[in-house]
Amino acid sequence: MEFSIKSGSPEKQRSACVVVGVFESRKPTLAADLLDRISDGYISDILRRGDMEGKLGSTVILHNVPHTPCDRVMLVGLGKEREFRDGEFHTAIRAAIKALSDTGAPDAVFYLTEVPVKKREISWRIEHAVQVIHDSLYRYERTKSKQDEHKRSLRKITLSVSRRSELAAGEEALLRGEAIAEGMNLARELGNLPSNICTPTYVAQQAREIADKFGLQLDVLERDDMHQLGMGSLLSVAKGSVEAPKLIVLNYAGGDKKQKPVVLVGKGITFDSGGISLKPGEGMDEMKYDMCGAASVLGTIQAVAQMKLPLNVIAIVPTCENMPAGNASKPGDVVTSMSGQTIEILNTDAEGRLILCDALTYAERFEPDTVVDVATLTGACVIALGHVATGLYSNQDSLARELLSAGEEACDKAWHMPLWDEYQEQLKSNFADMANIGGRPGGSVTAACFLSRFTKNYEWAHLDIAGTAWKSGKDKGATGRPVPLLTRFLIGRADQLEGRVPMRGRPRRVTEADGEDGQHDAD
Repeated sequence: MEFSIKSGSPEKQRSACVVVGVFESRKPTLAADLLDRISDGYISDILRRGDMEGKLGSTVILHNVPHTPCDRVMLVGLGKEREFRDGEFHTAIRAAIKALSDTGAPDAVFYLTEVPVKKREISWRIEHAVQVIHDSLYRYERTKSKQDEHKRSLRKITLSVSRRSELAAGEEALLRGEAIAEGMNLARELGNLPSNICTPTYVAQQAREIADKFGLQLDVLERDDMHQLGMGSLLSVAKGSVEAPKLIVLNYAGGDKKQKPVVLVGKGITFDSGGISLKPGEGMDEMKYDMCGAASVLGTIQAVAQMKLPLNVIAIVPTCENMPAGNASKPGDVVTSMSGQTIEILNTDAEGRLILCDALTYAERFEPDTVVDVATLTGACVIALGHVATGLYSNQDSLARELLSAGEEACDKAWHMPLWDEYQEQLKSNFADMANIGGRPGGSVTAACFLSRFTKNYEWAHLDIAGTAWKSGKDKGATGRPVPLLTRFLIGRADQLEGRVPMRGRPRRVTEADGEDGQHDAD
């Protein structure tokens, strides 16, 4: 899809379709009103007849509107004007794209980006319009013998700004929106691929492609490297699979050499059978999505590199399969992590934390400013928060506030969950320093508490995306979340370094450079 930014009156657009909005009570937006005036009340007449009442997400396509040079005019319902906020804006854009895709229009000019959204500037509207359009047009086709028959004539979209003075901001927002959208699509594609294709080796190959395209440094640690580092916890998960585990490290050096990096750690279980603690057969196919944390981290660092943010960002992806076999880890086994702490494996289906803990210890060598891990970790988080919000844990409340703010800005919401010492009691073991599960009560919390034992030497946050990384049912597929949250968080960090915005959430340190409980996923 080709995007462009333009400032110009709708009645002068020589386009296959001009897209304008109508609020409830049949109130046209400014762009719709301008078209109505030049067409001698043609649109007003349509509204009076009741063909368009302005209901949110409704659409009407008009052909041969008098005195206009465009082929079509699309009216999009925006709902109640006083209630037109982020969600309504997204819904209107999606509705317009769906209707356009059912026509033969090769291009369109969107005036919906000129419609005011409460507390959102033109940059936000452009950036989010691009993301929503990409998301609406995404189709998974990699393993299909025939492409989707969905019409694909739409090739170019122009997003309108009200004033010429907004063009520069609009162009910048468009570039951000495209980078984030392409990062989301990468995450979705990796998540949607079947596990016989998307193996740990394949994930490493995708990391290589990102590194080659954007000039990043890539290191891939093999099984022997992990043995030498003492990653007994990670290796215990990989024992039952014939697929070789990988520890992937992508390094984007966009900032000053003395700037401490932000490290993103993504859980990369390319298929989770549960191991010896085997999952139920129903829904087990969805366990190919257990690497969505890894996918989102790769999508995020690609977006960061594409935007050329002045930051140092490192992505660490521990990836393997969790399979049952004669040599697989068993309940009751005790393993030693890279940190030297021992772990009693009470449930082999709580494996995500076992690979993450060694990756989090490995992250220390980079002397990070901040570490954020992303994982489809617990079915308990789905029970707690459903499929709306990502579970957010942190050892620094100010960091949690920063991530929450980024999620609100990105419309990729998270919810701050407790990480209190009282929950640590549930991880006690008679035979090791800790158990890998704490029982059914507070399962998402105790999983985060487990990870917190490996993150005491830096500021850390954990995102449990078990409820937000993919959808089940008829719309089954990966969502690309939380790439928007993570990229907005890093954009905010970059803006702070450049002094463009005040710090949100926490005071910055100045550097020298200045479901074991669920049917699906226990881990």
